[in-house]
Order: sequence, then structure tokens, then C-alpha cells
Amino acid sequence: MNRLLGTLLLLPVTALAAEPVATATTATATAAVAPTVVGGMAGQLTQLVLGLLLVLGVIFALAWMVRRVQQAGPAGKGQVIDIIGSRALGPRDRLVLVQVGKEQILLGLTPGTITPLHVLKEPVETPNGEPATPEFAQRLMELLGKDKK
Repeated sequence: MNRLLGTLLLLPVTALAAEPVATATTATATAAVAPTVVGGMAGQLTQLVLGLLLVLGVIFALAWMVRRVQQAGPAGKGQVIDIIGSRALGPRDRLVLVQVGKEQILLGLTPGTITPLHVLKEPVETPNGEPATPEFAQRLMELLGKDKK
């Protein structure tokens, strides 16, 4: 591990050692050195761009992997908790109807607590067996012309 770290730290030093050093001061010597300096700058720019693309690729690959792992969940089991509906009572307070197995529970959500308010004896049926769409999302879909109706 230490050997790998030492090698990585010495890589920039070896790149500097490989660059030609301008010793002549005549016009022809500086003209001859100028293309290598421009080429060196182009090489550095290429290295910078490729490094940036590599880092961005790693970031996107990790984001994709995290998304895949979060969607997988427990092996062989589906979701057992579904949100049936939600209603805002104020800027920070909500009522949420949650289905757990065959039981529906009405929850009160505040910034600091989640309180079970009532366990329904008969489940509330939603049209077409689909979860109710929150009002804001439904209105936004209508405005965008993407409503399913």
C-alpha cells in the first residue's frame, strides 16, 4: 500500500523530469523549443480533460450503483408498506394513510414525531387499486398535459 502511494506521489515529478530544458538563448533555439512547450501544454490540457472525464465517469458509475442497490431491497421480498394517501394540514403537519400488510393505519406527521391516530377496521379502497395521487402532483401533471385521463 505504501509503495503504491509513493509511486503515485512521484508521478508528477517524473513528468517534470521528462520535459526538455531550454539552455540556448538564441532565436533559433527558442523557436525550436516553442513547439515542445506548446505540445507540452496540449499534453497537459489533454491529461486534465481525460482526468476530469475519468472522475465524472466514476461519480456517475457510483450514483448508478447506489440507485440499483437501493431499488433491490431485501432479496425475494416486495415492499410491505405502501402510502395510500396523504393530506397536508399545515406547512409542516400531514396526515398519511399507510397500508401495512392487510391493515391500514392513519398517521399524524409533525417535524418531531409520527403518531398513529387510528387503525382502520375496513380498508379504504382507492379507485382502480392505485395509490391516490397527491393533489399538487396531480395538478402539475394536468398543467403539463401529461395527465393519464
